[in-house]
Amino acid sequence: MAYQGVNPWVLRALAWYESKGDANAIHQNANGSVDIGQLQINSIHFNDLARQGVPHTALIDPCVNVYVAAWLLKQKMVKHGNTWCAIGAYHSETPRERDAYARGIQRVLVSWGQLTMTR
Repeated sequence: MAYQGVNPWVLRALAWYESKGDANAIHQNANGSVDIGQLQINSIHFNDLARQGVPHTALIDPCVNVYVAAWLLKQKMVKHGNTWCAIGAYHSETPRERDAYARGIQRVLVSWGQLTMTR
């Protein structure tokens, strides 16, 4: 996937971590927000997406979901650089949650043989 210049393995890992790749996944969060699709695009982004011409109902389409996730991840990369912090910020900007999420994505990539952990 060349779109947005994000690593396709990272997108695959995000999809696996978020929903095990289930394009029909919908999750109601305790805070009242909703996550949609295989990459669990959060409803906090619905207004921005609508301004870009993407209705939230389109997020069930797997291609649209991946496209939007790549766009969101790229925004985090612009902010944080091409770092684990950017990958973690896909989930949350709160440092503790961000870092735990990034470690989860690292574990997925290690299990797939796409990353080796060094100390």
